[in-house]
Amino acid sequence: MRLTILGCSGSIPGPDAAASGYLLEADGFVLGLELGNGTLARLQALRDPFDLDALILSHLHPDHCADVSALTVLRRYHPALPYPARPRRLPVYGPSDVHERLAHAYAANEEERATTDLSDVFAFEALRPEPMEIGPFEVTAVPVDHPTPAFGLRFAHGGKTLAYTGDTGVCDTLTDLACGADVLLSEASWTDSPDRPAGVHLSGKEAGELGRKAGAGRLLLTHVAPWTDRDAVLAEAAVAFPAAELVEQGAVYDL
Repeated sequence: MRLTILGCSGSIPGPDAAASGYLLEADGFVLGLELGNGTLARLQALRDPFDLDALILSHLHPDHCADVSALTVLRRYHPALPYPARPRRLPVYGPSDVHERLAHAYAANEEERATTDLSDVFAFEALRPEPMEIGPFEVTAVPVDHPTPAFGLRFAHGGKTLAYTGDTGVCDTLTDLACGADVLLSEASWTDSPDRPAGVHLSGKEAGELGRKAGAGRLLLTHVAPWTDRDAVLAEAAVAFPAAELVEQGAVYDL
């Protein structure tokens, strides 16, 4: 498996930094994971966006899905669509209301919302607890603790596993999600403080403790907000997981 970081800025894009977006590749299959603000621009800088074979959205906050509207325009109106080499409808997996949320984001006003349907461009499917086969990947989705329905995701292929927390506060499902993963891609939006609201995000300390408790082989920290001190987040995580790393936009990791 190969993981590419399209963007890793938490909650909003930062200066020259896209929000959440990743590519996971194996056996020639290109799986998009999140498509937040600015990530379609980064994707185009690296490869043809029509290379995407499927897209997963862990939840439907804009910093994880805003650029799906731009992808809709590309796939609907590009003058030289590469079909029939690729199917027109891109499989998109997400929470059960993913089709409604993305249609509402695309529509310009209330009148358009009544008739907007993106099913000519995307084939929507709800994430579910049972393992799913998406291309060469076995994907397991587990509910996590966030203000909107949200999932952590575990990807298995060729004897390797990548666990991704999505956006979440500390919750029981995270340890099972990350247990024994070769790589844990964990959000770490802020530094640790008793004033942080529960059920929203992980601190650097909490991400490090999760990686240690789960026995992850490698801990990659992502989703640090632009107003947060990245070095402080890393230092917190390193107390429990000394080899923790901060991901960088454009970085590539081979599992």
